[in-house]
Amino acid sequence: MAEDTRDRRERMVRTQIAARGVGDERVLDAMRAVPREAFVDPRLAHQAYDDAPVRISSGQTLSQPYIVAAMIQALKLSPEDRVLEVGTGSGYAAAVLAVLVHAVYTVERHRNLADRAQETLATLGYRNVKVRHGDGSLGWPEVAPFQAIVVAAAAPEVPAPLRDQLAVGGRLVVPVGDRSTQRCLRVTRLSEEKYAEDDLGGVRFVPLVGDAGWPEDPNVRFVPWSKGQP
Repeated sequence: MAEDTRDRRERMVRTQIAARGVGDERVLDAMRAVPREAFVDPRLAHQAYDDAPVRISSGQTLSQPYIVAAMIQALKLSPEDRVLEVGTGSGYAAAVLAVLVHAVYTVERHRNLADRAQETLATLGYRNVKVRHGDGSLGWPEVAPFQAIVVAAAAPEVPAPLRDQLAVGGRLVVPVGDRSTQRCLRVTRLSEEKYAEDDLGGVRFVPLVGDAGWPEDPNVRFVPWSKGQP
C-alpha cells in the first residue's frame, strides 16, 4: 500500500502539476514528499491524489493539488522565509510549506479543523508549523512581518491587515472576487507604502469569512475593513 501511495504521488506531480507549468523543483519535491492521504478522512483516501478538491469538514475543502502547488510556487519562497497561511483546513498545504521554509504560521477559523490539523502535523513530524484558531483575515500580527502570505479562501478585496503584515519584498497570494468566481492575485510589497499586483488567473475558493473578509451571514453586506474596526 505504501508503495502504491508513493506511485500515485509521483504520478500526481508529473501529470497534474509539472505538466501544467509548475517548474520549481523545490515545490515539486515538496509535493512528492508530503503524504496527501494523511490529511483527508480515511473514507476519502482514495480521492487524495485525484485532480480535484477533496471535501473535509465544516463545509471546507482540500484544494486541488495543482492549485496548492501553483499558489506556493507564486510565493517565490526561500528556505529562510517565515510564511503565514490563512485557512489551515486539513493542514496539507502547511505541511508542503514546512518542507520549503524555516517557519510556517497557519490560522484556521474552525476550531475542529485547527485541532485536527495540529494533531496531524505533529504526528507526521512537521515541527516548524504553528497552528492558531482564529480570524485569519486579520493575520497573526504578533509574529509579523512575513516574507510570504498565502490565503486559501476568497476575499472580497485584498485584506489590508495581511498586506500590512508583509515584510518589504514580501509576497501575498490571495484569491479576490465575489463568492463564486475570483482572480488569484500576487501582491508584492515594494516599500513601506508601495505595492505591486500581478493577476495569476481565475480560481474558485470558499469565502474568506472574518473581520477583513466576508461576513458570516451571506445576506449581510460586505463593509471594507479599516484600522478603526475592532
